[in-house]
Amino acid sequence: MGHDKLRKFAENETFSCLLQPSAQELLADGYFHLRDHAVKGNWNDFFSRSQIGSSPRQTSGCAGPLPSDDGPLPLTMPRVARSAGGTADSAARNADVAARMEKDIVLELGCGKGEYTVALAERNPGKYYIGVDIKGARLWKGAKYVTERGIPNAAFLRTRIEFITAFFAPGEVSEIWLTFSDPQIRSENSRLSSPLFLERYRQFLRPGGIVHLKTDSRFLYEYTLAVCRVNGLRILAQTTDLYGMAGLEQAIPEEVREVQTFYEKMFLEQGYPICYLAFTIDHEGAYAHPRDPEDFDAEGWRAVEGPRLLFGHDSAETRRQKLHAAGE
Repeated sequence: MGHDKLRKFAENETFSCLLQPSAQELLADGYFHLRDHAVKGNWNDFFSRSQIGSSPRQTSGCAGPLPSDDGPLPLTMPRVARSAGGTADSAARNADVAARMEKDIVLELGCGKGEYTVALAERNPGKYYIGVDIKGARLWKGAKYVTERGIPNAAFLRTRIEFITAFFAPGEVSEIWLTFSDPQIRSENSRLSSPLFLERYRQFLRPGGIVHLKTDSRFLYEYTLAVCRVNGLRILAQTTDLYGMAGLEQAIPEEVREVQTFYEKMFLEQGYPICYLAFTIDHEGAYAHPRDPEDFDAEGWRAVEGPRLLFGHDSAETRRQKLHAAGE
């Protein structure tokens, strides 16, 4: 591991706007029975206590690093409450969360360096913005920016998105942004807009809450659109060419076009159109998966995606496509 990463990890521990829980206590009862973190239902308190320039957040308990990570997480975390699965106390607390929220909470999942989180927070001081990612070296940039500029309504959470339900109570979140997520072309359940993840979001996104998908991947856009259609989800806006406005059906919020990430600018320079989809996830019962190919032709949209280069190099999917073509 490079010295620069170690420096960033050490500095991360000084940022009060960055929460870095480790996984051991969350997973004490197993992957399918996550323990709630102490911040769940208490993000207003987190923002009020994590003022810029304050000392690092004190923690207690013991834990360890997540596997397949880009560096160690802190060795300690706040004590957590066991998920009660319906006790009277927890039900009463969850019902009260939305009513006592001071500001709406907006999440950016897979936020990388936090460009979108920071930009939205600066544009909308009346809301709280939380960027979520597992890569500590990436989060360092956003957390340092927020700290140095004293942005009071932006924060970061370092965790796996699979663990997201341990950190937010029912009704605590008003919007979710998925900005240039990995399309996970070969793994449906790994896509952040899959029924598996929508079920997680439903546990804390308030009724009528919005999911924004902004992507250079036509594959991911069409897949998410299929998920919406087979589940009867309300589509608020959609376009396959955000800047050309092709396929526009509803008004697009200004911030969708005016805030651009590093990757978005790179893909635009390479000539790839940017897709945008906004929808709600209100739904009774289990979410259905799109049938392949009736609802979503995965192989067809893989072909449309075509070979992609990232920083001038083949992506993993591009290599697969070239090997497949060579074998034909």
